[in-house]
Amino acid sequence: MEFFRNPNIDWLGKKWYFLGFSLIFSIAGILSMAFWHHIPLGVEFRGGTDAYVRFAQPPDLNRIRADLDRVGLKNPRIQQYGPASDNEVLISLPEVSRAGEASDITAGKNAIIGALEATSPAAQNPANQNKKDLNNASVQDVQDYLVSKDPLRNGGDPKLYGDLARAVIDARDKSAGGVLSSLDQVKVDSRVPGALQDGFFLSNFNVRNVDIVGPTVGRQLQRQAVLAVLYSLAGMLVYLWVRFELIYGAAAVVACFHDTLITVGAFSLANKEISLTVIAAILTLVGYSMNDTIVVFDRIRENIKLMRRERLDVIVNKSINQTLSRTILTSGLTFLTVLSLFLFGGEVLHGFSFALVIGILIGTYSSIAVAAPMLVAYTDWRAQRGAKAVALPAGGGRKVQKSPDLRGVKARG
Repeated sequence: MEFFRNPNIDWLGKKWYFLGFSLIFSIAGILSMAFWHHIPLGVEFRGGTDAYVRFAQPPDLNRIRADLDRVGLKNPRIQQYGPASDNEVLISLPEVSRAGEASDITAGKNAIIGALEATSPAAQNPANQNKKDLNNASVQDVQDYLVSKDPLRNGGDPKLYGDLARAVIDARDKSAGGVLSSLDQVKVDSRVPGALQDGFFLSNFNVRNVDIVGPTVGRQLQRQAVLAVLYSLAGMLVYLWVRFELIYGAAAVVACFHDTLITVGAFSLANKEISLTVIAAILTLVGYSMNDTIVVFDRIRENIKLMRRERLDVIVNKSINQTLSRTILTSGLTFLTVLSLFLFGGEVLHGFSFALVIGILIGTYSSIAVAAPMLVAYTDWRAQRGAKAVALPAGGGRKVQKSPDLRGVKARG
């Protein structure tokens, strides 16, 4: 299947437009990383605590920030998470608790719960002062309470009450979306909700999950992520150096660096966090962009053998046009797949799919608009440099002319 039959587009004639496009997006990303949003690292890299909180009503972010500030949780990052109808908020604290131990997860969660309960009507009700919040209780909390109260009068069987406690928490997390508004939503023996009412109250929020990473681990992950990208680029440079020539490898690596810079800049401009899954997506797009570039370079090498009398820019244009249908087919189908993942994959895959959507577009573009023009520009420069190096013989004799082999580009088999 072909979209175009014998296209004749002068790609290199539009190189200044391509250069302007790349400069605009690259500089915008650099400015955002330097002055505006910086690089919005996820908790895996920066170290800290991420708490995912669901509310019964649409949350007031300014009020949440004030509640956290009141209990000493300074400079939190608060943002809407997922669809607005979920009433969910991501609270990111810049520093973890003192020692970065496992118990800090509970400590950070309890600190956030305490801050939000400070303005929760149910928590502030004097009748609930000695009760626990069922919307933020664990299975073990409910089980221990039921065993102590023994509402079924069976001697406090831990197994039976453990099953009932899991049923209560499942009703909260699965049926009620994380926040119970009434104990009538718990479909178990009627004696169990009656007993729970004496020991628990229902707040208007639920801390669904808490992630924590110590600062040392965060720094190690940052370093390893950067090294992973650099090693992949270096390995591809060596491969293309051996398989083609050094200039081919350099052009391809510059194009991949260009793709990575624009993708990370897009995350900064959109203020989206860069997590480990995003790094995986960036490594994927580096390989994808490199594969696209190699296809074009391989066709250039073949055409150099067949079109020895043509200028290199003509050969490069013809090579890009010959591979255009293949590029549109492969890139287009891949783009539709990752676009579906971006639109319908959910919040967990949102960063990963966003990186691939940007990366596939930019990676396909750079194979044509960055790598190929750089190859031609280098060979033009080398040919001019070779011509200038030829001096006139003494006595005003004839000029000695140097005839470069296709302007310095060799065709290895």
